[in-house]
Order: sequence, then structure tokens, then C-alpha cells
Amino acid sequence: MHLNQSLKAVCQSLVPGIRATLAAALVVGAVLPASAATIDRIKETNQINFGYFPEARPFTSSSTGGTPEGFGIDLCQQLADRAKTALDVPQLKVNWVPVTKADYLTQIQAGSVDLLCTPINQTLERRADVSFSIPVFPGGVRAVMREDAAKSLRDALNETPASRTLWRGSPAVKILGKKSFGVVAGTTSETWLAGKINTFKIDSKAVPVANYEEGIKKLVDGKIDVFFGDRSLVLGAMDVEAGKKLIVLDRFLTFDRYEFALARGDEDFRLLVDRSLSDSYAASGFGDQFFKWFGEYDAKTRFFYDWNVIQPK
Repeated sequence: MHLNQSLKAVCQSLVPGIRATLAAALVVGAVLPASAATIDRIKETNQINFGYFPEARPFTSSSTGGTPEGFGIDLCQQLADRAKTALDVPQLKVNWVPVTKADYLTQIQAGSVDLLCTPINQTLERRADVSFSIPVFPGGVRAVMREDAAKSLRDALNETPASRTLWRGSPAVKILGKKSFGVVAGTTSETWLAGKINTFKIDSKAVPVANYEEGIKKLVDGKIDVFFGDRSLVLGAMDVEAGKKLIVLDRFLTFDRYEFALARGDEDFRLLVDRSLSDSYAASGFGDQFFKWFGEYDAKTRFFYDWNVIQPK
């Protein structure tokens, strides 16, 4: 009897329960994500792959095509420096991988990217695909408009008494009617805006844009009335001329925590990331690091990072 025939006979002789168990094991092995053991892969290759959005200043940007820069880049570089010692890979090479909003999830799931260094806000839908670090930045949606916008429009979207619900009833709905609102396509801001327009039956339209730069340009050119986005990203996308013509309102319309995304089910690597972030936040020079990219490191901001530090013991 040939060898393959012998193997076939043995397999056929297995009781159904054992065959089912073996089949299940093979299926599980086949669907395990490529990034399930990130630390092992880093040790084996002496490389770590950091993904980033090239047009997300001041978090991450790469206008020259060289090494990217930004707040998220600094934090990830500090992670790489700590990993050299923690994982005993002194020659660790950092690969900066530009990604897009359309492919970053698949890049992480496939193991092509170990960590997304552009912080994003987690949602329940995103958590079904990837995991997240401890919070990296306190953010949220604000309204941006031209300096010459009507005072009534500014008042409708700016600070209001706590008893007044945004966009509910007259005159707020009337003021916001017949307006065009810009928002970056594929973001949670777009989902939030669509929900507001639908809930309050506002006779206005949402204008999706590819990125913050396009949204700012449309606003300056008068093609939209309001642009909704995170203040830090808005300021990062503005040039000097736009800065003279536009204002970012003070009111937070949403409250978001931005975090680094990584593969699901990889708790060892997540622990390494969270330990590095906690060390960075607790370092004496962190305030200066924050100031470099965002300006004033005030008491509220310091409290946010103090609150999110995970103690070593």
C-alpha cells in the first residue's frame, strides 16, 4: 500500500469526534491574524512597522517624503527606543509606512503595520476590527467658519447655556438651514454630522471632502459655510492666509479620545505600547513635547494625561 493510501486509511478510521476536532483546529490556525504575535515578529526581523497618515499634521505628516514628523511620530519613536531594551533588539529598525483611511485596518490586520501612529478615536465598529492603546490625545469636533460669517451663525454653533440643546427648535434650526457643511469623508465626524442633520430635520447639506486641506480651501473660497473637524487638525491644515480669514469656535460638539490602533488579541504588544505611553506622559519633559505641536500645556490637558497614565505597580 502506498504511503498516501495508508494516511488516507488512518484518517478515515478516526472517530467522527476526533476528525471534527482536528478540522476545527486547522480552521482556527488558518484564520489567526498575521499580527497575533507582533513581539515575536519584531524580534525575528529586528524591525517594527509604524503606520501613519501623511496628511494629519500635527499628529503625523510627511510633506517631503522623508522621515515623518508630529506628536504621534514622537511617541512612536519613543516606543521603538524602549523596545530596543525591553525586547533585547538593540539594532531595531523602524519602518514608517504611509497608510490611508481606506486601508489602515487591513494593513494592521495583515501584520503589515504593527501600530497606527496617527491617533484616531475608537468606535464600537472599529473595535470589532482592531484594538486600541490608552488615550493619546483629548479631541472633539468643533465648527470652523469665516471671520465674516453672520453673528447669528456663530452664536448658533458656539457656547450656549446648558439648558439649550444644540440645533433644537427655533431659531437655531432656521439659522442653520440652507447651509452647506463640510466634513472629511469616512470619519466619525461625517457620521455625527449626518445624524444631526437627520435628527433635527435641518434643511442643509453635508459636503464630504477628501481631507482637512480641501475642507479649509472650500471654506476660504466660500464653497461651504461651515467646516466641522478637530481643532488641532484644522490648525495643522491652515496656511498663514487661511489663518487670517477663518476662526475655530470654542465649543466642543463632540468629546473624543484619540488612541493608537493595533491588532486585536495581542495583549503583550498592547502592554508594551501602553507602558511606553505611560512612561512618556510621566516624563518631566512631556509638557515641552506637547507644547511643540499644540501650544499651551494647560492644567486641563495635564490632568487628562495624568488621569490616563497606568501606574507600574
